[in-house]
Amino acid sequence: MSLLRLFTTKTLFKPTQLVRSFSSAPALFHGKEGISRGEGPYTVHFITPEGEKIDVKATEGDSMLDLAQRYDIDLECACEGSLACSTCHVICDQDYFDKMEEPSDEENDMLDLAFGLTETSRLGCQVFMDKDLDGITVRIPSATRNLRVDGSKPTHH
Repeated sequence: MSLLRLFTTKTLFKPTQLVRSFSSAPALFHGKEGISRGEGPYTVHFITPEGEKIDVKATEGDSMLDLAQRYDIDLECACEGSLACSTCHVICDQDYFDKMEEPSDEENDMLDLAFGLTETSRLGCQVFMDKDLDGITVRIPSATRNLRVDGSKPTHH
């Protein structure tokens, strides 16, 4: 069938083969599906660069980055949580920092690039909630080192 006839006839072209999607892998998004604000047995206290304290609820396995995105807290994430930047840098309380697993070498490499690095600094995408961290307070530094020059910030998917 010629292209001209295909586009000028009133009958619709119906493929005879089953059409497959491009990918068979499920889509991956930040955070947990079906979890909304105010749900969870754990509490996290965020302190913004301006000094505002924001209390949020968390579930097992939530990262600080997931929580910040869920509650619209201004915590950058230029690499979208893939451990390729230091923009989600947070400063943890010493008591809770001691309860966390040691940072990986990759996280330490990224932390070396963080603005305002402290002894209790971690990347928000690498701190995951559990019962030992219930009640943790994390401070968001006043600035970040971000290689993005357009000023845009990724949004929660």
